[in-house]
Amino acid sequence: MLNSAAMAAGPEIVSGPAAQADCFAPWSAETKFFKYPKKDGPFRIAFANGYIANTWRIQMVQTAKAYAAQPEVKAKIKEFKVVSTGEDVPAQISAINNFIDSGYDAIVTDAQNPTAFGPVIKRAKEAGIVLVAFDNILDTKDAINVNVDQKGLGELWAKWLVGKIPNGGKILEGRGVAGTSVDTDRHNGIHEVFDASGKKWDVTEVAGKWDDGVAQKVTADAIATNGPFDGITGQGGDTGIVQAMIDARHPFVPFGGETENGFRKFCAAHSADGLKCSSAGSGPAQVAVAIKTAIAALEGEVVPQEVKLPLAIAEDPNMKEGTDYFPKESDNFFVGNSFPTCGINFSAQEIMGQTKENQ
Repeated sequence: MLNSAAMAAGPEIVSGPAAQADCFAPWSAETKFFKYPKKDGPFRIAFANGYIANTWRIQMVQTAKAYAAQPEVKAKIKEFKVVSTGEDVPAQISAINNFIDSGYDAIVTDAQNPTAFGPVIKRAKEAGIVLVAFDNILDTKDAINVNVDQKGLGELWAKWLVGKIPNGGKILEGRGVAGTSVDTDRHNGIHEVFDASGKKWDVTEVAGKWDDGVAQKVTADAIATNGPFDGITGQGGDTGIVQAMIDARHPFVPFGGETENGFRKFCAAHSADGLKCSSAGSGPAQVAVAIKTAIAALEGEVVPQEVKLPLAIAEDPNMKEGTDYFPKESDNFFVGNSFPTCGINFSAQEIMGQTKENQ
């Protein structure tokens, strides 16, 4: 009887559109819509993060805290708990289990592995807890996923290189954290475009872990052993990749990369020297959309099971100072931290005033 009652607390599948249709865009025409039983706020919301050792993840945690602190959001939250568990998948699963046992109303997560969370997804559903995954999402139809088209991002970068390198050539591919859905999807998108181009590509892969320091080192090693390269694509740590090119006196080449402020500064400064960039990505502010989605679901609003977010894109020769990059801000700051259709926007000071620590 208790199990049947718990199962009844899960979401009902209903017809769309979403209650906030401009913000909560369904992934496709086949996307299901959820309606959870309405709860009375304020709510207890937990954020179970995994990997933390790069600037994107640090900024993402800071952004989550900044969003939860905004007055209109804070009024709906009784408690906001943040835990980062590193690359240990069982540790992240254990953290989510602990939040379920502690009776949180919603749990938001950036999952270290898309397929390992089956039992904990089932537990959350049976407990009537709203589970929202974003960025590195979950391979499930029983929780809410919020993401940009990560594979499409890899395709965008590869198409940029195909267009800029007419005869194919040697490519350096800076990858992210192994085993995550983001790294896999972006990598697959890149290689599908290369394979379909009919040109010959010699790709050297390095594990930059989306981190400037790591990416700079592995790029320096790759240049020394396999360079020079005709083009580069990097999932993150792109400021470090360009710095490695400069240190090695590697010629500037076309580059498809993420949205770091330092990377875009380099792109603007060296465009005339051959650093022709497509800078696109998924800003850390998508965590705010995930939290907003969780709150909407708790309030009984209709939400898509898969929410699709737009990419933040700036490309040579149209990178504008003060809009697409900010000379006075940190190189590590990721640009593109607004989702106007969701009423979400942050200043650099608002984000950087928060800590990365567990709370």
